[in-house]
Amino acid sequence: MDWMLMPLRRYADFSGRSRRKEYWMFQLLMLLVYVPLGILMGIGAAMGGDNGPGGLFYLALVAMLLLMLAVFIPGLAVQVRRFHDQDKSGWFVLLNLIPYVGGFVVLVFMCLRGTAGPNRFGDDPVND
Repeated sequence: MDWMLMPLRRYADFSGRSRRKEYWMFQLLMLLVYVPLGILMGIGAAMGGDNGPGGLFYLALVAMLLLMLAVFIPGLAVQVRRFHDQDKSGWFVLLNLIPYVGGFVVLVFMCLRGTAGPNRFGDDPVND
């Protein structure tokens, strides 16, 4: 659980390096929160009648939107630190903006191992 919450503790820290474990455990936490909210939205939409979705849908929607706003900066920061771990500029995050292939390219980078030993962004986080 410590690895899942570490990006939230380092909320807007765009410096340094992050391990793959930190990034992927944070992504797992987000999945474990978003899936139940999505299920609640689906149940709320199904419970609605002719007047549209039920109140549960809107409650889950507001919760999901607030969560998205709350974790946007930590998610961006941990992704920048993952690029730093590979001795790449944090600006590589902008690859996400390339339609169709950008997200896939970033996914591949997030799976790659960081550089062994210290690099220009700091010491190897695996040794910490």
